[in-house]
Amino acid sequence: MKICTNKERYVLVILILILILSIGFFSVIGTANITVADSFRIVGSKIPRIRDFVDISDITESHQTIIWSIRFPRVLLGVLVGASLSMAGAAFQGILKNPMADPYVIGISSGAALGATIAIVSGIKSIFNSMSSISFFAFIGALITVFVVYNIARIKTKVPVSTLLLAGIALGQFLTAIMSFLMVIYSKDMAKIIYWTMGNLGGKGWDPILKISIPVIISMILINFFARDLNIMLMGEETAKSLGVDTEKTKIYILVLGTFMVSMVVSISGIIGFVGLIIPHIVRILLGPDHRILLPASALIGGIFMVLADTIARTIISPVEIPVGIITALFGGPFFLYLLRRSKR
Repeated sequence: MKICTNKERYVLVILILILILSIGFFSVIGTANITVADSFRIVGSKIPRIRDFVDISDITESHQTIIWSIRFPRVLLGVLVGASLSMAGAAFQGILKNPMADPYVIGISSGAALGATIAIVSGIKSIFNSMSSISFFAFIGALITVFVVYNIARIKTKVPVSTLLLAGIALGQFLTAIMSFLMVIYSKDMAKIIYWTMGNLGGKGWDPILKISIPVIISMILINFFARDLNIMLMGEETAKSLGVDTEKTKIYILVLGTFMVSMVVSISGIIGFVGLIIPHIVRILLGPDHRILLPASALIGGIFMVLADTIARTIISPVEIPVGIITALFGGPFFLYLLRRSKR
């Protein structure tokens, strides 16, 4: 896969640098007084070959623990979540040719939320190598939902976009109703269920990052290989077919990869809305609709945005933490209205 121009290469390099600086900067924001330089030194001391040249003897053990065990993994998880949601949003908007589509348009959020709810009310603590039952059931719920939506929408060998969207909306509402029913029946678990559905990155540590990072990154790389096909599909499916693009297979591959990627991160973070909707729009406005730049740029800007939103969530009324999904909704709601007003004009 090749990026079109040198200008676009420079844009990606700049975004990568901003992301790296954001990771260092937002890792130090909090009640403990730790500098950005100390943050990078602590992280560098954990990296093979680099740690031989880094001296952190003047940094207290408590500060080292705060950065390496609490803030740094939280920031990295935020980058992973934001990048996944944003890239999946850009890809789904491309195959569905619907600017209002995001990773949840085909029921991913509702399926994950119902799966998590079942895990919470069942009381199962962990499953499969100490994996959280909430994460496991949310992951399975999301995958099953997309499988059902796809098969409902499929007409022989084709999957009409409008039918897929309607099936996703209908099934999503049905699953949400079931989740609400369970919340009423198991009212003692209602607060925990609601908190999970608002999204949260706190208290996860390194374990979930180590479990999901490799499959999520591989999914991102694979989605980028479909950038050319997505560009051609913007001209219409008939035109794309005449140019040699198998539109139905492309839809399937992107739906599977996007759903897998999003369900992995959602199973850890909970439901975080609007990121997959607003970030691709911002990138499209700034850099254009070419998916060769749109997909990677969406991932990078999505990661930066999620880290910013999570930092606001954990510091704005410290020591109380707000679910990060509330912050993204506060950003996303007004921006969504702005998009509607802009399209109207």
